[in-house]
Amino acid sequence: MSDINRVAVVGCGTIGMSWASLFLAHGLDVQAYDPVPGREASLRNFIAAATTSIGRPVPADTAALRWCSELGDAVGTAQFVQENGPDAEDAKRTLLAAIDRLTPADGIIATSTSSQLRSAITAECEHPDRHIVAHPFNPPHLVPLVEILGGADWAVERATTLYRRLGRHPIVMRREMRGHIANRLTSALWREALFILQEGGASVADIDDAVRYGPGLRWAIMGPYLTYHLAGGPDGIGHFLDHLLPGHVKRWADLGTPVLDTDLKARIVQGVLDALGERSIADCTRERDAMLVALASLGATTDERRGDARGDS
Repeated sequence: MSDINRVAVVGCGTIGMSWASLFLAHGLDVQAYDPVPGREASLRNFIAAATTSIGRPVPADTAALRWCSELGDAVGTAQFVQENGPDAEDAKRTLLAAIDRLTPADGIIATSTSSQLRSAITAECEHPDRHIVAHPFNPPHLVPLVEILGGADWAVERATTLYRRLGRHPIVMRREMRGHIANRLTSALWREALFILQEGGASVADIDDAVRYGPGLRWAIMGPYLTYHLAGGPDGIGHFLDHLLPGHVKRWADLGTPVLDTDLKARIVQGVLDALGERSIADCTRERDAMLVALASLGATTDERRGDARGDS
């Protein structure tokens, strides 16, 4: 196949609209489908705003976007399908089987699942080797990470090439694990954040600020392994493992599992509302997106410098 230029976006909720915006902003033709009434208007409105934040504005009425009333119309000529349906095993299995029947034999089918196992959701597909997991971080038009799990090598390689072409940072997993990489890490943090709240250790606002003004700043620059390598001082990760890891082991033993009862849920809701104050969800979304654009720009500059230092072309 030649370079991928024609993409089907199946499922145009928040993730699907974001993917469509990214594809259009980079010059790909998009054939979009969603059975939910009113989604076409929502998609076009989203694109008009999102592609501006990407820095590659695309008119909402662009001829490169074609809305399809039937699934077969959307995927029947697609070189690449980005599926974003409900993230439930039964729903995914049924939808992917239908897409598999309708998509050309050499087309790649990527699912945006955050927690389903690829082996389970492709169980009814006639050609499972061309199916990959391509899990983005929300919103995918602004956050570069895409976690990939194949599938045949050729499908993984072509998908990886496409995502890099779109300015994403694909990571290929070596084995199937529920939640992939990033969601497993964030789930661990979220569990402890809930436990601290339930135990009365801190408020919602203070827990969020502890991440935002502390480790979150470092995590925007480097991951946990390199972070702790630097924490080891001149002797690096070896010193950290020998002298500082025991403190982590003690904390692991003290980590908890929250009880998601009615009281905790009410405290979460009220705590979030108190932290928001007068800000709306729309206000927070605009703030988040502006910061993501700035952080991504800094990250791209850093990656270029690393490449220069290594002598990469």
